[in-house]
Amino acid sequence: MFQKNSLAGHEAGHEPETIIAASVKVEGDFTSQGNVLIEGMVEGSLRTERDLRVGERAVITADVHASNATIAGEIRGNITAAERIELESTARVLGDIKTKVLVVTSGATINGRVNMGAESPVVERKARLATKTETMAAEPAKILARAMEKEEATEKEKRPVPAFFAR
Repeated sequence: MFQKNSLAGHEAGHEPETIIAASVKVEGDFTSQGNVLIEGMVEGSLRTERDLRVGERAVITADVHASNATIAGEIRGNITAAERIELESTARVLGDIKTKVLVVTSGATINGRVNMGAESPVVERKARLATKTETMAAEPAKILARAMEKEEATEKEKRPVPAFFAR
């Protein structure tokens, strides 16, 4: 029923508890507490607290969350793994990847951003500079507004008061 190589890579104690076979399509939010093997299709969202294995012919159109993920099929969505993501040679990812450890086998494709931990120093520096630049750019406008307010106040003081208000 299942190809023998589909279960390859699962060590003792890491066997899949939930299997979505090649002929199965799941739509909606899919959540599991255990190891999951996907050979079919999933559309919506996919979350497991443990390990995820995506077979070579599997197509997932969903954001994926797992502890560890081994991908041989196609994922159209973002992948977040708390520990590790491994992309096998047949893997196709159309989305962003976030994990601590990423292993990419030759032939795998990623069309998205990869984040492996904290933001890079370059990104953090650019963000700080952008904030500083915005603050500096706003300063001349504040100075000009204060000057205009003072000028208006001075003009009001210089205007003669009509006689009927002067009583």
